[in-house]
Amino acid sequence: MREEVRAYCRAAVSRSRRFERREFHEFRRWLESTRNLVHLSVVLFVPLLVGLVTLVANATNLSFLLFPPLASGAYLLFAHPEERYSSPLRFVAGLTVGALCGWLAIELTGWLFYAGGPGSIHAPSAALAMLLTGAATWAFSIEEPAAFSTALLAVVDDAPGFSYVLSIAVSSLLVAGVFVLWHRRVYRHRARYLYQSTKGDDHVLVPMRGDHADATASFGARIAAAHDAGKVVLLDIVESPKDVATDGGTEREVSTATKTHASHLEACAERIEETMDVPCEVVVIERGAEAPATTALGAAREANCDLIVTPYERADGRTASFVTSLFRTDMDVIAHRSADGRTDWSRVLVSVRRASDVAHSMLDFACRLTGRAGKVSLCHCIDNEHERRDAESMLAELVETFAERIETRVAHGPIEEFLADASSRQNLLMLGASADRSAVSRLLSPATFQRLHDIECDVAIVDRRYRPLERE
Repeated sequence: MREEVRAYCRAAVSRSRRFERREFHEFRRWLESTRNLVHLSVVLFVPLLVGLVTLVANATNLSFLLFPPLASGAYLLFAHPEERYSSPLRFVAGLTVGALCGWLAIELTGWLFYAGGPGSIHAPSAALAMLLTGAATWAFSIEEPAAFSTALLAVVDDAPGFSYVLSIAVSSLLVAGVFVLWHRRVYRHRARYLYQSTKGDDHVLVPMRGDHADATASFGARIAAAHDAGKVVLLDIVESPKDVATDGGTEREVSTATKTHASHLEACAERIEETMDVPCEVVVIERGAEAPATTALGAAREANCDLIVTPYERADGRTASFVTSLFRTDMDVIAHRSADGRTDWSRVLVSVRRASDVAHSMLDFACRLTGRAGKVSLCHCIDNEHERRDAESMLAELVETFAERIETRVAHGPIEEFLADASSRQNLLMLGASADRSAVSRLLSPATFQRLHDIECDVAIVDRRYRPLERE
């Protein structure tokens, strides 16, 4: 009984650990989107900064009036770290100049006009504060929306004079300092900290199937060769040899076809090792009762591979079951459709639907393929011009984490027409497998790669699902 209880407890602990690892990995992949990282930073840092400033205000008897403009300015800094108004210098100078203009407006109008009764706000002071703030921020190119808030709050009757200006200056410096530290140590280097899941995909399994299997093997080898720890495993699934009778019993007969396949794989492996300087192994497996995709997945796990690069196949006018079955597994998969047996890709066009870990992975693969001498372009198609600004911002967020120079393009019109036209100037088109769409959505509108017919270059379809943290 005790052994059964212990076994049950061990199983429960093991399941809880797998759950924790899976949830942690999913959270990390969620953070790989720049927008998600920015939103999380806003949620965490703005409340902490306001709380910190509150402690300082209580200890030094600073005015609570500074909090509203400080909070809105801090949100603007962290929510839009690369935009015009996200300069820490502009933030500090704008808020301080706004407070100074408000204080000056009170002093000037106090000399010229009657200040009014208790509890009232002097209209000339408010108007002059806005005028001075607008002129000063414009003249010194420190336009800051929150500056008008600090200026207007200064004309409140119980505003603490010049100490209010000092409060704004000190508090804004504190917020700006935290932002600079976050920007330099976290945001600017977020690819180093967050995109650890794309640091893998360097152990590549290539099922040698179809007429252009050698081209696909070169494709997978170039991806693996970009990392020092990379390796390639060439897989061939052959028919089981027959049993033949002998005087001593029965022996397994190795067919001529099997020998031919093995020789071809070894020759391909030698060529890859010589030209791309990456280790290459050969695996030949007998076909059993299980489906070929299941066999390939088992071989990938046995060889400790984290990426399968397979030739793209079609059957009855649709994507072949071998490819679709691999797309349903928990392994990263690239289906490569070769147009002419090309083994070098210097111009790659990456088409993305939204910012995601898959989009980042496709850019990572494209940069590996092209190297330093190649050219990578990133594109997105919109339905109307109102979407252009958001699309340009999304593409900018994706490319800014890469050291390579990447061109971005936003096109207005159907994605199929744009890609068909652009394919004549590219060696490779890379797009996602749309695996995150619902069954109803795929039924109403097939995936983009299934609607491409007039593409003149190679096509790579990326499905990213690998979860290394789930493995024991």
